[in-house]
Amino acid sequence: MSRAPAPPGLQPPHFAFTPENRAAAERAIARYPTGRQASAVLALLDLAQRQHQGWLPRAAMDHVAALLKMAPIRVYEVASFYEMFNLAPVGRHHVRVCTTTPCQLRGAGAVLEACERTLGVGLGETTADGLFTLGEFECLGACVNAPIVWIGDDYFEDVDPARARELLDAFRRGEQPAPGSQVGRQTSAPASGPRTLLEGAE
Repeated sequence: MSRAPAPPGLQPPHFAFTPENRAAAERAIARYPTGRQASAVLALLDLAQRQHQGWLPRAAMDHVAALLKMAPIRVYEVASFYEMFNLAPVGRHHVRVCTTTPCQLRGAGAVLEACERTLGVGLGETTADGLFTLGEFECLGACVNAPIVWIGDDYFEDVDPARARELLDAFRRGEQPAPGSQVGRQTSAPASGPRTLLEGAE
């Protein structure tokens, strides 16, 4: 899906940070001692991706490399390694369903099928209106509240097929659903509710 670079015809020839993002980039670079500016590469790639409709063209990566005085290939390596970066265009809402074992055991397969039916696309595809791109992810690190759906910057936890459809419909209406547990679970407490402080009190 997003891991393969966009074809040449989709690659814009030029990219430069807006004044606001250039100032944010300089603040990120200033956090590191002289000679260690390359440590800001993740922060700058994130800024570039947000500026460029959610994906990183080669021109954006080259711009980051120039600012950090890095060889461009070093920046490409970082961008192609981390799943949070997209190397090809994605929809306005990038929907990623975790399909690792804990989520699968709690119904991630059915959640993914519900997303495919609701959006009318398969994995790695974008809806015709450009609103959604559907993907999967290997472990989002929130296994205790599985299944997890990652949309934009937010985790939606304890998702079932019905809630997946509701979430997608809400995003389609331009709403921003509340992230976190979709069943009211308190942080990472058991699905049946917290018990520790109640033991022995009954």
